[in-house]
Amino acid sequence: MPYVRDFVKRADMFLFAMCMICSIYGMVMVSLTLPHMYAAGWVTSTPTRMMMVQIFSMLLGIVAFVALTVIDADLLANQWKWLCLLNLALLVALYIFGQDDGTGNKSWIRFAGIGIQPSEVIKVIYIIVAAKQMAYLKEYKDMNGFLSVVQMAAHAAIVFVAIVIVSADLGSAAIILGILVVMLFALGLKMYWFAVGGAAVAAMIPLLWTYFLKDYQKKRLIAPYAQELVDPDGWGISWQTEQSKLTLASGRLTGVDAEHTVTTFTGKHTDFIFSSTGEMLGMIGCLAIMLLLTIVIVHCVRVGLHSGRTFDMLLCIGVAASVTCQMFINIGMCIGITPVIGITLPFFSYGGSSMMTTFAAMGLVSGVKYKPKPQLFSMF
Repeated sequence: MPYVRDFVKRADMFLFAMCMICSIYGMVMVSLTLPHMYAAGWVTSTPTRMMMVQIFSMLLGIVAFVALTVIDADLLANQWKWLCLLNLALLVALYIFGQDDGTGNKSWIRFAGIGIQPSEVIKVIYIIVAAKQMAYLKEYKDMNGFLSVVQMAAHAAIVFVAIVIVSADLGSAAIILGILVVMLFALGLKMYWFAVGGAAVAAMIPLLWTYFLKDYQKKRLIAPYAQELVDPDGWGISWQTEQSKLTLASGRLTGVDAEHTVTTFTGKHTDFIFSSTGEMLGMIGCLAIMLLLTIVIVHCVRVGLHSGRTFDMLLCIGVAASVTCQMFINIGMCIGITPVIGITLPFFSYGGSSMMTTFAAMGLVSGVKYKPKPQLFSMF
């Protein structure tokens, strides 16, 4: 019991409470959506079984939260070579055993009826290793020097390209770039490097477009901004988005009864759970989701800024950036302003890998608060 009291006293219990509120809220929405999905044939497993998987994933996530709160992230970061090898092993396993489930993205490894999305684990490992790398370059090298910037950019580029080549998962790859940009900004990188990086990305777009992206991916990227060119009747690549917008609009301010939902389409319990919430709880329910996730993001940033160490700060900022990017892209998908690229809404979407790794990432933030703080920051 003394260990439990010590954990409760030192861990970030506010963050843990927010994680639980978000995940329970999400599971309630998923549980209301699944019967319609099952009846329409969009899912083959029974709603009861799927909810048991989601609950079990949350419990494993809680274990990961506790473990990563107690285990010093520095110990993990010091083993960065092994973490990089783990990421490589996950990519190789995905290349050999990965399945696309008809989405075009080879993102899942399935066995015994259980699916694992390696890119979710890769993302958390990238945050740890990138924070270690950036902190080292800031403290021992010239972080604004050419070689330092090349090292940081190359790290993200390798992960980005590997994900795109192995799984064609543009969503997960885009999150890596988002994390990189936000962490570099928090690190204090000179603004001219962002301009150089933007120019480099712009120069690479024709190459990526010509040699890496498939036709369906190109259409997904274009659809939100020029639907009349790729899907004028709305029955092709933009069908999910059109159904999502119809679903959101049907909920109005306070939503409709779960038994009288007007649309059923693939992804309502995963990538489009925000639309399902809007349908059943209206704009109020959607605003609640945005508020809860914003509180989580702001809190992660606050913990990082008050940590007193560059590595800890970058770790928290990286986690906050990941949630921010996912929230922006996912909600943008639902309202038709970003491409449909298979990004889950943290805590809310159905998916065991997403649930567990999001809790694990929050455990890293809690671990920063768990540490004794330098005297300079004891006021916080």
